[in-house]
Amino acid sequence: MVRFLVMDVDGTLTDGKIYMGADGELFKAFDVKDGYALKEMLPQMGIEPIIITARESRIVENRCRELGISELHQACRNKFAKLMEILNSYSSKDHTTYTPSNVAYIGDDLLDIFCIEQVNIENGLTACPADAAEEVKRVAKYVCKRNAGSGAVRELVELIQEKWR
Repeated sequence: MVRFLVMDVDGTLTDGKIYMGADGELFKAFDVKDGYALKEMLPQMGIEPIIITARESRIVENRCRELGISELHQACRNKFAKLMEILNSYSSKDHTTYTPSNVAYIGDDLLDIFCIEQVNIENGLTACPADAAEEVKRVAKYVCKRNAGSGAVRELVELIQEKWR
């Protein structure tokens, strides 16, 4: 059963474009349908949203605060090690054993592949946006019909709601 939805940000929750100005990152675009799925649908399903991203961004912090996502892990390149740390923490807190089999993971690029492969080994659910890197499409169990930043995460949440609960 899916207990955690683990997501990348750039190229998954956003279209992957990073708008930079003289003082650094200025904008990221998030899809409101993804936001609704994370803030309204996941809590009703008892699923914890988790973000693990290689970049660091105050914009992402603000978006997580807005959506009520408390599990935000930035500047993290070894996403699987971080995922296991998080699962162990929840296992201790809930007095149960969580493994990658309890994870739905969505990512779009090469840094996501090892995590996707490990979740696959444990029979968790893995996905990627329609416009993910070809290498990621080859290993993800589900390739969304929607692009990153255009409802791909909402599509995955609806899939979980229909088939993985």
